[in-house]
Amino acid sequence: MTRKYVYLFEDLDEVEAYVGGDWDKVKGLLGGKGSNLAEMVRLGIPVPHGFTVTTEACNEYLSRGGMLPEGMWDQELEALKQVEKVTGKVMGDPDRPLLVSCRSGAKFSMPGMMDTVLNIGLNDETAEGLARQTNDPRFAYDSYRRLIQMFGSVVMGVHDEVFEDVLTAARRRANVENEAELTADDWKAVTREFKEIYRHYTHHDFPTDPTIQLKLATEAVFKSWNGKRAADYRDAAGIPHDLGTAVSIVTMVFGNMGNDSATGVAMTRNGYTGDNKLEGDYLINAQGEDVVAGIRMTKDLAELHDEMPEAYKEFETIARKLENYYREMQDVEFTIEKGKLWMLQTRDGKRTARASVRIAVDMAEEGLISREEAVMRVTPEQVDFFLHPQFDPSATRAARSEGRLLAKGLNVSPGAACGVVAFDADMAVHWVKKESKKVIMVRPETKPDDVHGMLAAEGILTSRGGRTSHAALVARQFGKPAVVGASGLNIEINKRKMIVGEKIINEGDWLSIDGTSGEVYTGIIETMIPDIRDTWLIKLLEWADSFRRLGVWTNADYPRDAQRAREYGAEGIGLCRTEHMFFESERLPIVQKMIMSDRPVEQKEALDALLPFQKEDFAGLFRVMDGLPVIIRLIDPPLHEFLPNSFELIHDLSDLKIRLMHAANMTEIDDILKAIREKEQLLHRAESLHEANPMLGLRGVRLGIRIPALTVMQVRAIFEAACEVAKEGVQVFPEVMIPLTCHVNELKVQRERLESEAQKVMYEQNTKINYKFGTMIEIPRAALTADKIAEKAEFFSFGTNDLTQTTFGISRDDAEAGFLVEYLETEILPFNPFATIDDEGVGELMRIAVAKGRGYNPDLECGICGEHGGDPKSIHLCHQLGLTYVSCSPFRVPIARLAAAHAALAEKKAS
Repeated sequence: MTRKYVYLFEDLDEVEAYVGGDWDKVKGLLGGKGSNLAEMVRLGIPVPHGFTVTTEACNEYLSRGGMLPEGMWDQELEALKQVEKVTGKVMGDPDRPLLVSCRSGAKFSMPGMMDTVLNIGLNDETAEGLARQTNDPRFAYDSYRRLIQMFGSVVMGVHDEVFEDVLTAARRRANVENEAELTADDWKAVTREFKEIYRHYTHHDFPTDPTIQLKLATEAVFKSWNGKRAADYRDAAGIPHDLGTAVSIVTMVFGNMGNDSATGVAMTRNGYTGDNKLEGDYLINAQGEDVVAGIRMTKDLAELHDEMPEAYKEFETIARKLENYYREMQDVEFTIEKGKLWMLQTRDGKRTARASVRIAVDMAEEGLISREEAVMRVTPEQVDFFLHPQFDPSATRAARSEGRLLAKGLNVSPGAACGVVAFDADMAVHWVKKESKKVIMVRPETKPDDVHGMLAAEGILTSRGGRTSHAALVARQFGKPAVVGASGLNIEINKRKMIVGEKIINEGDWLSIDGTSGEVYTGIIETMIPDIRDTWLIKLLEWADSFRRLGVWTNADYPRDAQRAREYGAEGIGLCRTEHMFFESERLPIVQKMIMSDRPVEQKEALDALLPFQKEDFAGLFRVMDGLPVIIRLIDPPLHEFLPNSFELIHDLSDLKIRLMHAANMTEIDDILKAIREKEQLLHRAESLHEANPMLGLRGVRLGIRIPALTVMQVRAIFEAACEVAKEGVQVFPEVMIPLTCHVNELKVQRERLESEAQKVMYEQNTKINYKFGTMIEIPRAALTADKIAEKAEFFSFGTNDLTQTTFGISRDDAEAGFLVEYLETEILPFNPFATIDDEGVGELMRIAVAKGRGYNPDLECGICGEHGGDPKSIHLCHQLGLTYVSCSPFRVPIARLAAAHAALAEKKAS
């Protein structure tokens, strides 16, 4: 029995029965567009008659090397007959011509990435018939030339620019600004020229048989699934490549039949702010592509209320009905033909990150969705947007006073971006990938073929287009700052420049765009750390906190970082790296003095001098984190990292010896000789500390055992600071972390010595501190013997960066700049294990460690403190492992809070 590949819009019940009532599978079969059109029909919403060819047909067509599945075309022709019957029109009949559109529609929305062909069914005879039937030859030949242009570019691959050149010339001859002003005779002439272009580039006449037009258009849509722009979009959006696209064949309705006709695109809520009101663009006497392409200046949807009040009122009612039905903000397309409203599409609307958060919170408070759904609807990547740099207001004020404000357009996707101007997508990608430049892509308007450049660019700027233009939708989808419709820009692509008033901006010049204000500046504008005190985000994260089980701590070495993290919702410090404090300018000479000396007395003097600095550091952290735990990692890196590089020292010595040869007097000679001796001592010490593999050398716990006075000083500083602030009334919970343990005896020796010093300080200060000693699990042996190590550790902190290096046996710094790039490109590794925890290897070691450690101590505190602590996928794994907390940089804390809630809610849903 032949599989069914084609379903009328009225056949939704049959489709649901076929897939077992699973709506996700319905969308997978009919695509988002086809399923939503069918559902609107079931809801009684005015939708033109039509049918959908399934994604199964597309996938089979592609797998068969471009051969239609057996029986599919016959089914499509039969469905066409049904549409002819219900509409009373016939394809190819000059007296009552049926025209259809052929539209792509995958399971997940990919706006503009695949192909569409309108007005299928027109030829010389039906165009004349349509002109007679409507008494409007201008409309008929405008529609006919659109078919030839779209069919030529989409189906046959003729470059769209050659058609656009003809249109530009036609406007110039007629002395009009836009195409709506061209006459019937103008369009007849354009149509003739388009047919000549088609014949020249394809070596065939334009097909006059409507069924051949339909068949070729269907195949073209199938092929567009594997087009470069669609594949690039799927890569960026994380959409699987094996889904295929459905094809919806829809009876044409026309917005270009005169001043009582219109076409538009709208969203049921503001896609930029999330405000609960309709927003969109429309045009009178136009077809849909005119609105999204930015060719004509669109009107704000609010004006439709005055121009066509009855149609607007009906549209407003339908828009609200759709939003309430889908319980989600909708992006809809509509056409008004001779005053009659038709809905052509509905789908979940693209929106900015800020709008996404507000819409989720508002819908929960309106009772449309639950708080759990609201939290799940916002992605960690969208929260990340709130933490992107914004332009410093003082810097933009200064730029304006300097005359650097170049232009202003529509603020369609917020955020700040600086980069060099690239006038096409390929140049943008080249500069980003090959020359590591930051790029602003500048175009008159963007098209689907530009998507790879848009994804590579820091921001997007266009001279044409509206809030629902292609540039706006893609920018919102991927969080790219964008300004569109900056009409003051005169962009001359061929000359690689743009003119704004008297200013000329060449390709490669720097621009700064503010997607929040819509302003464009020359040069580079300074950025600032944003304030994320957004009312809706705060509320959403509070809801997220109520759902998550996993704690969210932060990595912070200084009080200012800790303060920011606490403001962002951190519940403790999971990693304070004490060695970072040693690198500060007033401390580094003291550290180097300790390293350079072989005399215990001099080493002690240096350590005594460092102690007050360390104490002050820790006291500042304790005060900021009042009432919350603070994990302080004792010194971890090898000592040679605190000395100048050997190669730099050798270079400096060579320079000094050359200077010595040209010294002018004895004073200069003495100074140079003194410098040479100091450099030689440093070089000798650096060479004596050299190790073939320092990452696995004298560092961490080994360094503490080898130079006990160093870590004893650090513990004294920790507990003196804790006692001091405790006397101020601050609640202090220090946790001392001993790094790089691989054997329990290391931890035993080091902890006994250090805990003795802690007890001594508390006795001296007559203060009792609630403290813990623990270790960092970053060596596979430590994970495998975690039950033994748990005997001497009150907490485990997984150092997943080093644990990944030691598990894979690779150096991160070398690999990420070398072979790891190839491994990822060739999919030897499915993902970068330094970005997301490797579940099968590193994750398995973590499972073993948690199970063994808690087998000895069920209350053992376990967390991670590497960069993985801010990665949403890794956070899901940490939740599954039952960790106590994840620790991440301050700016990742809000992201981690949401990701931890997602993990908990996903587990709840699965149970």
